[in-house]
Amino acid sequence: MTGITTHGAKRLVLVSGRAHPELARHVSSELGADLLPLTAYDFANGEIYVRFNESVRGSDVFVLQSHTSPINGWLMEQLLMVDAAKRASAKRISVVSPFYPYARQDKKHRGREPISARLVADLYKTAGADRLMSVDLHAAQTQGFFDGPVDHLWAMPILTDYVRTRVDATNVTMVSPDAGRIRVAEQWADKLGGTPLAFIHKTRDVTRPNHAVANRVVGDVEGRTAVLVDDLIDTAGTITEAVKVVLAAGAADVIVAATHGVLSDPAAKRLSECGAREIVVTDTLPITQSFPQLTVLPIAPLLARAIREVFEDGSVTSLFDGNA
Repeated sequence: MTGITTHGAKRLVLVSGRAHPELARHVSSELGADLLPLTAYDFANGEIYVRFNESVRGSDVFVLQSHTSPINGWLMEQLLMVDAAKRASAKRISVVSPFYPYARQDKKHRGREPISARLVADLYKTAGADRLMSVDLHAAQTQGFFDGPVDHLWAMPILTDYVRTRVDATNVTMVSPDAGRIRVAEQWADKLGGTPLAFIHKTRDVTRPNHAVANRVVGDVEGRTAVLVDDLIDTAGTITEAVKVVLAAGAADVIVAATHGVLSDPAAKRLSECGAREIVVTDTLPITQSFPQLTVLPIAPLLARAIREVFEDGSVTSLFDGNA
């Protein structure tokens, strides 16, 4: 029988969809628990079939899925796994979505639009999820969309620990790619010892997806290493324009750090040619495009620690602030 059993016969079960098997194996290894055997395949018309090959009755089930392309198929597969766990009498079901699907659609920019991030939360709840776990949500308000406990994990400690080894802390400026991410840049600056802050003034046309115009840098970057931070990189249009604007403002060099490497075409080409010294992401999503400047950091240790804390009724918050 797979999973972890405590002295009280409490049992942890980790099951993963097919989107990112490498991450699932790493989380399983960190936990010291085998992945639950799963049968999953697509019918000829695109419908998805899933079945657990072992009992999950009375278990604490964690359903892991990374929402890469094709995102709709992987979301549906995860919902089916949650439903299967509910119907198989799991005691508690926790959805683990390192990259929350539809996170960018967390509010209405114009009339007659859906709030898709809220719909996804409702789908998880309807399928049978008791708890939700994700890493670096696009907007913190998304936590309120799910009717139940939400563990909002931060990849910042992983990223800052690495970036600290790549820069001279006395000559760094933290740069937010827009005014809306300044709070995150402030947190980074604190982690790196109180570095100066700057941000990119940009304009965005809400009628055109993946399109923004970086106008100018507000703050001092001349002669300094600029560290540009964001939650995700999709087509890389916004972040590469920001890199060029920062370099044009006199920055000595630029490092880009982001949690989620979506990297849709033509991201790899843009990032490799934008002039940044290094692009740092985690492996919350499978990285299918590689280029010399790319560094990928493992997220599995963070996910495994959070899963264990939830399973043992510990404090997930203590992973970040040191308080039990």
